[in-house]
Amino acid sequence: MSSSAPSVSPASYLRGLKPDWLRDPKVWRTEVLGGLVVALALIPEAISFSIIAGVDPAVGLFASFTMAVVISVVGGRRAMISAATGAVALVIAPLNREHGFGYLVAAVILAGVFQVVLGALGVAKLLRFIPRSVMVGFVNSLAILVFMAQIPEMRNVPWAVYPLVIGGLALMVFFPKVTTVVPAPLVSIVILTVITVGAAIAVPTVGDKGSLPSSLPVPGLPDVPFTLDTLTTIAPYAFAMALVGLMESLMTAKLVDDITDTRSDKTRESVGQGIANIVTGFFGGMGGCAMIGQTMINVKVSGARTRLSTFLAGAFLMVLCIVFGPIVSDIPMAALVAVMIMVCFATFDWHSIAPKTLKRMPAGEIAVMVVTVVAVVASHNLAVGVVIGSVTAMVIFAKRVARLAEVTAVTDPDGTSVVYRVTGELFFASSNDLVGQFDYAGDPGRVVIDLSAAHIWDASTVAALDAIETKYAQRGKTVEITGLNTPSADLHARLTGELSGH
Repeated sequence: MSSSAPSVSPASYLRGLKPDWLRDPKVWRTEVLGGLVVALALIPEAISFSIIAGVDPAVGLFASFTMAVVISVVGGRRAMISAATGAVALVIAPLNREHGFGYLVAAVILAGVFQVVLGALGVAKLLRFIPRSVMVGFVNSLAILVFMAQIPEMRNVPWAVYPLVIGGLALMVFFPKVTTVVPAPLVSIVILTVITVGAAIAVPTVGDKGSLPSSLPVPGLPDVPFTLDTLTTIAPYAFAMALVGLMESLMTAKLVDDITDTRSDKTRESVGQGIANIVTGFFGGMGGCAMIGQTMINVKVSGARTRLSTFLAGAFLMVLCIVFGPIVSDIPMAALVAVMIMVCFATFDWHSIAPKTLKRMPAGEIAVMVVTVVAVVASHNLAVGVVIGSVTAMVIFAKRVARLAEVTAVTDPDGTSVVYRVTGELFFASSNDLVGQFDYAGDPGRVVIDLSAAHIWDASTVAALDAIETKYAQRGKTVEITGLNTPSADLHARLTGELSGH
């Protein structure tokens, strides 16, 4: 018998299994060049974060190397960059200052363990409770923070820095009109470096940030006593680092999902962040999480879409430091400042603040976005802003839904009974006012509360209904509750009469 199915040669089948960057030279070029640009931008950032944490610059660079390489394999979001970050540095800086570097490394490893556990428990699912207005505020505040971080690089500097920054921005705006074969940020960095070195222009360089490592990191155990006292010392810092790292990473992953119109595995990303931090700790790094600025360089500016760019960002970072250290040290900070300013411009959601958009948006949504931005900028902590923004959104939503609950009364013509029809969502915010909607003294002896157009969500509503029945019973009147849907009936049957301590 002959088969009608088309035959596929082994060679064709194997080609189909190859990742995009192996099958398409254009994709390969984009990924390689994107990784190189990110690596160049990572160096001064990692050194700066090392200073914040109070450790040697090599510690931040090693962390960026191991985080990027490991997460490229175990992470759940392709093309996202993870490395040493300012948020993590701020969390663990007090621990390093008070107890020493060994405790910092131990905390990084424990934070990784926490992240693996939280990821396995499904913490990523909580991301769906973050409203869009908080997400927009998160993105806009990120752009503002990244821009603010560039301001110190433009203060008290030689006048030549300013034309270099302007020139770098001009190159990134106009060079893509000529060709997109090479990323404009890379062209800008190379040209500005050649100009400053060739003309011997004295401006701040990457080398001024700190010395670059000359060898690869070596694995080892943290230099701390393995006791319960050590565990209780590092646990609070490790848990805070785990939460901050996961929140920033998951928010960044969601942002990349939106930009690329693809979905990512948030649970895998959560566990992957933990594994990356565990590995980073054993290699003496300061830990980290997703970096939104560098991710935007990779995804939005360079156009990278695969794990190769993430892996190469870490690999190139070490190659640049160890092999090309003297050359990299000569890169003017003005070139990297220009790249980051362009990232800010591309990241900010300008549509969200357009007058046309603001006129159509509900006031509550605008308030949540503004609160998120203010909280992030004031605290310099993206996690704080997301929490405050989400809580604000929940309060506004609760108040809005509470207003939708209404009570209308219809008395029978014979005057022997009254029917109260309740509509809307009944929960703590709306049910608190429910008790005052009834005429306990003036109503006839039989009262019917019709809940066919309502839904009971919590114990507060059951307690309110119990209070209503009690008030009528004190006056010798009977109450009948009708129309409960199945979930409401189950909740009411389970809790009624059990919520009063008197």
